[in-house]
Parts: sequence; C-alpha cells; structure tokens
Amino acid sequence: MKQHIVVIGAGYAGLTAALRVSRRHRVTLIDPKTRFSERIRLHEVAAGRRSAGVPLRELVAGRDISTVTARAVAIDLAGRSVSLDDGTVVRYDRLVYALGSRTDTAGVPGAADHAYTVERAGELGARLAEGGGTVAVVGGGLTGIELAAELAESATSWETRLVTGQEPGAGLSPAGRRHVAAALERLGTRVHTNTRVTAVHPHGLSTDHGEIPADVVVWTAALTVPPLAAAAGLAVDARGRALVDATLRSNSHPDVFVVGDAARVSAPGIGELRMACATAMPTGAYAAEAIDALSRGRQPGPFRFRYVAQSVSLGRNDAVIQAVRADDSPHHLVITGRPAARINEWINRYTLGALNAERRRPGTYRWAKPLRTTAPSAPLPRHP
Repeated sequence: MKQHIVVIGAGYAGLTAALRVSRRHRVTLIDPKTRFSERIRLHEVAAGRRSAGVPLRELVAGRDISTVTARAVAIDLAGRSVSLDDGTVVRYDRLVYALGSRTDTAGVPGAADHAYTVERAGELGARLAEGGGTVAVVGGGLTGIELAAELAESATSWETRLVTGQEPGAGLSPAGRRHVAAALERLGTRVHTNTRVTAVHPHGLSTDHGEIPADVVVWTAALTVPPLAAAAGLAVDARGRALVDATLRSNSHPDVFVVGDAARVSAPGIGELRMACATAMPTGAYAAEAIDALSRGRQPGPFRFRYVAQSVSLGRNDAVIQAVRADDSPHHLVITGRPAARINEWINRYTLGALNAERRRPGTYRWAKPLRTTAPSAPLPRHP
C-alpha cells in the first residue's frame, strides 16, 4: 500500500532514509536548509574551503520526494501531523524523525556567546580570514582534533591551541594517539591536556589551570539534540534522545521511526551507539527498509550494526585510520600519513556517493541486507 512518509531533517540519517524508501511510497522531506551539509567536511570550510554541501533538489532529482524548506515546530502524534514554522501542517502515515544533533554550548558560561561551533564553520572561516591572532579549539575528540589540525595547517597567520580534558583522541589506540600528538606538534599546535574549561569570555578561556588567552574560540566539546521529540511526547532519555525499540521505532509511538543522533540506539553485542555519521546513515537505511517491510505486511528483523574503523583528518596530507573491533574499541592496526589521508578523502566521497546511489536506485547500495532488514554498517565509519 502506498503511504505518505514524512522525514524531518535532511542530514545524513534523514536523507538516507528518504532516498532509500521504495519508489512505491510518496516522501516529504522537511528541513529549514536548501542544501545538504557534509558535516564531516566542516573543518575544511572553517579553514577556507568555499562550501561543503549539495543542493537538496539535486540529491532528490527524479524521485517522488517533495522537499519543504521550513522548520518543524510541533508534532501531533495522535493526529499524525507535523506543524511547520510557515504555518503549514503536513500529515503523514509514517514519520521518520531525524533532526540529528548540534554542538552543545549550554554547559559552560559564555560558550554560547563567545565561541564558534562547527555549525558556524562559514562564519568562522570568514573571521579567520580577517587577520591573525590565537585560536583555541576546545574539545579533544576527533572533531576538535580535525579542526585544530586543519586550522594549524591552513590558517598560518593564527597560533592554534587545542584545549582538552584528557589526551587528544582518547578513544584511539596508543599508536593512533601517538601519531595524533606528533602531527599536532609538527603543525605547531599547542595542546593543553587535562584542562577543564570553566568559562569562555571575549578574550579567551578560564580553566582550572588558569587563563588561556585567545582571540577566537571554537567549541567542539559536546553534542545535544533538539527538544522537539520530548515536547511532542515521544519517550526520551535524560539527554532528550528518543527511546527506540530493536526496530528503531519509538517506544511510546511505534508509527514514528527515530534515526541518527536523535535516537538512543543500542545494537546487540555493542551497546549504545555513539553520535556519528557512522551510525546516522545505517540507521536511516534500516528505517527505510523497515517501512517498506511493514507496508508489505512483513515484520522487520532487529537492527544490527558493527563498527569497522575510525577516521580522523590531520590536515590535507595526513590522517589516522584506526581499525576498531565491532564494539568500537581500538584495534592495534592503524594507517597514518599520506595513505591514510587518501583513504580519509575516499570516505568523504563515499558518503556522498552512497546518497547518489540511493537516489538512482533505492535499496541497491549495500548498507543493509535485503529485507531481513538487519545490518547496515559503513565500510569505514566516520565521527560526527
């Protein structure tokens, strides 16, 4: 039976779901932006790359997918409708909630007012182009490392600092962490480890180790999700992520699928999945397969997933490709240097290629096995 599938959010998860749903359904994709943003390239935009995105109309061309440029402001779960900020109400047979995550600046005084985030990469790039000084990147996860390395290599009139509560790349293997440390040192980045930021102000950072002066601060320390799921009445956890069952349907409202960072997803033998592009696209692909199964009167099998690798860019000519076990714990194997940089670039292109493959022929790209609806996992997952 042909159904109207409404997808809220055109990030990695939402766009994958919209493109993979069978052509027998009608799909409406709702997002306030007109372009799909390649989040895994935003560190390049901050360093001066012109853009990292593709118009949504190009990615859905030739498909029965209507794109609506508006922001979802309310969901009527009983009435199966979504209210938009332009006054429109869109009704659905099934809803895919894929609003993703954003950088959380609420936990530290001044961060929201005085720090850039990766979501503002274009603004950050314009600011850095104005002249030199000191730029401090807060957060030693993979996003923070990539930003610090990219800025140190490309924004040469700026002194770059990385401020982190632990060793940079703490989830990597010892060999991976050593290479990250060596690369940051080679690029001239000053690293402040075991340092907790207590406030951000116009002239830098206050920390538990004293003041760190900076002309520009970039915040990458945490992620948060929009409050719409909780406001609508979906069951959520303490962080606002929707609680889902083994088929990624809301625990409280099974006609709603929740995918990507907006959901708290667990996989057998792995546990809770981290917020990342690596998990966003597979969950979106799975939801589309599950919707198609249900429309045919079949019950989808449980979502299954495994990690394969982590990839972190260290400028244009260096990277770390960290092999990981199924549960994301690091293996001893790492690839570094130019070979890793080439693999990293291939991964970036791979994600966009996967979306284009789904547009041309939904379901043929091997995110998931055909409808036992089990497993999507990317060959080389990325971080957020």
